[in-house]
Amino acid sequence: MAGASDDHATSICSHCDRAIPSSNIDLHFAHCSRNLEKCKVCGDMVPKKFVEEHFLSTHAPVSCSLCSETMDRNILDVHKGENCPQRIVTCEFCEFPLPAIDLLEHQEVCGNRTELCLLCNKYIRLRERNGHESRCTGVVSNIAESSRNVRPPERAQGAPRRQPPREFSPRRLLFTIAITGIAVLLGSLFFQRKPDSSQVN
Repeated sequence: MAGASDDHATSICSHCDRAIPSSNIDLHFAHCSRNLEKCKVCGDMVPKKFVEEHFLSTHAPVSCSLCSETMDRNILDVHKGENCPQRIVTCEFCEFPLPAIDLLEHQEVCGNRTELCLLCNKYIRLRERNGHESRCTGVVSNIAESSRNVRPPERAQGAPRRQPPREFSPRRLLFTIAITGIAVLLGSLFFQRKPDSSQVN
């Protein structure tokens, strides 16, 4: 019986802190101490030839490719997805993509734009649109009704009706910017000051 209990006895390896059968402890320790090294950061046993590679790939600080902030590798994904000021987010009003650091200022302006409510014919700020839609009854206000009744003959004569504003289009904005840039460039080319021919000679 004593021999059977000795077969199951274990000893703790002083190098890797693992429980090893007592009969193998000397052989294990010789192999373990020669080939493995404990990582000072995570405590994993790593082959000695891969210690530096393990540190660089697992624990070395890394820089965020968006904002260049240095951090531990294990929080990089969370930083890029939730905390990085340069991560791209979209405006809740116009769905325009922009860096998170600029979002608050953009939405402050964008949310104050107005759109015509087709139910009650009122212009509503975009930031108030959801609340308005949930309680809009579709009843036209008296002010809007009275101003509409004042001018039926004018409408009958073919006076143009006021069109609701067109939806914001990022493509249209970029097109306008491009046309403006071309116009400025052409203007600067055509209106450059030509040297006075009398001064040249």
